[in-house]
Amino acid sequence: MDTTNTDTASPAPSTAVVTGGSRGIGRAVVERLADRGHLVAFCYARDEGAARDVERAVADRGGRARAVKADVDRAQDVERLFTEAGAFFDDHGAPGRPEVVVANAGITASAPLAETAEEEFDRVMAANAKGTFLTLRQAARRMGEGGRVVVVTSATTFWPGPGEGAYAAGKAACELLARVASRELGPRGITVNSVAPGPTDTDLLRGAVPEEGRSAVAAMTPLGRLGGAGDVADAVVVLTAPEAGWLTGQTVRADGGLV
Repeated sequence: MDTTNTDTASPAPSTAVVTGGSRGIGRAVVERLADRGHLVAFCYARDEGAARDVERAVADRGGRARAVKADVDRAQDVERLFTEAGAFFDDHGAPGRPEVVVANAGITASAPLAETAEEEFDRVMAANAKGTFLTLRQAARRMGEGGRVVVVTSATTFWPGPGEGAYAAGKAACELLARVASRELGPRGITVNSVAPGPTDTDLLRGAVPEEGRSAVAAMTPLGRLGGAGDVADAVVVLTAPEAGWLTGQTVRADGGLV
């Protein structure tokens, strides 16, 4: 009988980079990781006030987070995010490379295919698919042995609806990029997974879906409610744990049993 112990957990990763971390799911991920002792560098696109609020909220609970302004669809911005993250980690006595990377940044759009402008399709694909590609490329170049990568996608990849063509296509590309990355980075002990949230009660959803629509979806879940940003962040954090070392190339549906 093989009595080799394969369950020994390595120390928790101490450094993390999160894209799109100033609000919603991304903010919840930043806060959860910081609560678990990670130094977290995160990017925001425009709302500096929201980003600084995240920094303060993390500091108030004894953690450390650093906001970096960056557009994830611009290669130079993503490279700068990782470079500034490395300097932030160094400043606090940690290795200057991320041990956790969460590709969360993205935008939404809703229009029938017949009415979707080419420019709008390009904009959504750039923020979602290209942004994830650029983030994974930097992760592949900068991460050391071991580590965790999580890509936040969407329930539209398995439960698409009318008007979600561009958005669903971009998020499906994110999932496939994660699957490819899991095979490329696996030999280095790095796991890569996706988390696909169902409808999540964030400002973004409330601004796009009327209350009656949100209530109808909530009633469809076995738990009888919409998920919150923290619910999705918890699923992300589970995949960043040392104990998740045998989970890779997977998509976890964080949808409360909706599908």
